[in-house]
Amino acid sequence: MHEMASDAVAHGAIFGLNPLWLAVGILLGVYAVVMMERFNRAVLALLGAGMMVLGGILTQQQAIAGVDFNTIGLLTGMMVIVAISQKTGMFQYVAIRSAKIVRGEPWGVLVMLSVITAIFSAFLDNVTTVLLVAPVTLLITDALGVRPYPYLFAQILASNIGGTSTLIGDPPNIMIGSAAHLSFYDFLVNLAPIIPLIFLLTLAAIWFMFGRDLHATQENRDLIMQFNEREAIKDVPLLKKSLLVLFLVIGGFTVAHHFHLEPASIAMTGAALLLLLQTWGQSLSDKDHAYEGIMAEVEWTTIFFFVGLFIIVTGVEHTGAIAWLAEQTLALTGGDFNATVGAVLWISAIASALIDNIPFVATMIPMIQNMGPTFGGDAALVPLWWALALGACLGGNGSLIGASANLIVAGFAQRAGHPIRFLQFMRHAFVLMLLSIVVAHAYLYLRYLS
Repeated sequence: MHEMASDAVAHGAIFGLNPLWLAVGILLGVYAVVMMERFNRAVLALLGAGMMVLGGILTQQQAIAGVDFNTIGLLTGMMVIVAISQKTGMFQYVAIRSAKIVRGEPWGVLVMLSVITAIFSAFLDNVTTVLLVAPVTLLITDALGVRPYPYLFAQILASNIGGTSTLIGDPPNIMIGSAAHLSFYDFLVNLAPIIPLIFLLTLAAIWFMFGRDLHATQENRDLIMQFNEREAIKDVPLLKKSLLVLFLVIGGFTVAHHFHLEPASIAMTGAALLLLLQTWGQSLSDKDHAYEGIMAEVEWTTIFFFVGLFIIVTGVEHTGAIAWLAEQTLALTGGDFNATVGAVLWISAIASALIDNIPFVATMIPMIQNMGPTFGGDAALVPLWWALALGACLGGNGSLIGASANLIVAGFAQRAGHPIRFLQFMRHAFVLMLLSIVVAHAYLYLRYLS
C-alpha cells in the first residue's frame, strides 16, 4: 500500500497533500454531493476525475486506461437498440394486453405488470423498462380508479429483481461481468435460478401489504377491456427489425464467451445494424437526421458518469486505499471465505439501499480483486462476484435512492400527482429487501459454500 502511495507521489501529487487522502477525499466528496441530488452527477464525476489527474494522482494515460470501455460500449449499444425499439410501441402493447388478459382485475393487473417489468428488466435494462412501463401503469390505474402506489411500488421491486438475473439487466452486473470476465451465460446460469423464488416471495408479501385492498368497479374494469393495444404499435416494419436485432444480440451474448467476444462488441454491432435497418432506403439527409435523433436519446449523462467514476476509482485504487480496505475486510472475517462471501452480500445490500449502487459497486470491484491471492486466485473469487451482484442489485430495492430505476418511477408518480414519499417507500421496501437477501444468502451457501 505504501509503495503504491509513493508511486502516486512520484507522479506529482500537488499541494504537498498525501495522495492517498487526496484521492479518498475526492471519492467521498463526489459521492456525498451526488447523494445531495443538487448537481448533475455526470458533471460531478468528470470533475472528480479531472481532479485525480490535475492533482497528480494519475497521469492522463493512466486515467484513460482505467475506463472500462467494455462497460461503456455495452451500455451505449443497448441504449441505441432500446431507443429505436421503443418507437415501435411494443412495450406499451404488451402492458395493455396483459391488463386485458386478467380482464382488468386489480391484483391480476399488478401481477402481470410486475412480471412484464421483471422480464423486460432482465433482457433490456431496468431503467429503460420503467421508463416505458410506468406511464402505461398510471394510465391503467387511473382507468381502474385504484391507487397507483402499490403498482408502482411493485414495479420498482420487480425491475431490480428481474435486472439481477442477467449480465445486461442492471448496470452493476455489467460492471461486474466486465471486470471479472463473466459472460451473459454465466449470469444466467448462476443468478437467474434464484430470481423466480425471490420474485414470488416479494409478490406474496406485496399481496399481504396491499393486495387485499385493491378493488375496482365492473364499469372501470370494462373500460380497461375497451383499450385497443394494437393502437400502441406505431411502426410494424420497424417492430420486426427491432425484434430481429434484439434476438440476434441476446443470442450473441449467450455464445460470446465461446467465441472469445466481449458483450460490448455484440451490442455495438447490433446497434449499428438496427440503425442501418431503420433508415434503409432513406435519403442521406433523412438518415443523418434519424441518427441524430437516436443519439440524442442515448443517456449520455449515465455514460459520462461511468467514465468519470471509473477514473475516480482508479485513482483511489492507485494509492493503495482499496487494497487496504480489502485487507481490513479479510481481517474482520478472519480470512474465512464463507464469512467473506456473507459480508460482501450484506454490506453490499445495506450500502446499496442507502447510496446509488453503481458507485458502490465501482469501489467494491477492485477490493474483491485484491482478495484473489488470499483465496487462491481469480477463479476462487467467483462466489464473491455473485454475492456482490445479488447484494448490490437486490439492495437497490431498500430505498428510493438505492437504484436509478426507483427515482425514475418516483419522478413519474410526482408528475402525475401521486408522489412516493421516501420514508413511506422505505418502510415497505426495506423489509422486503432484507427478505430477498436472506434468500440470496441461503442460495449462495447451498450452491457454492456448503
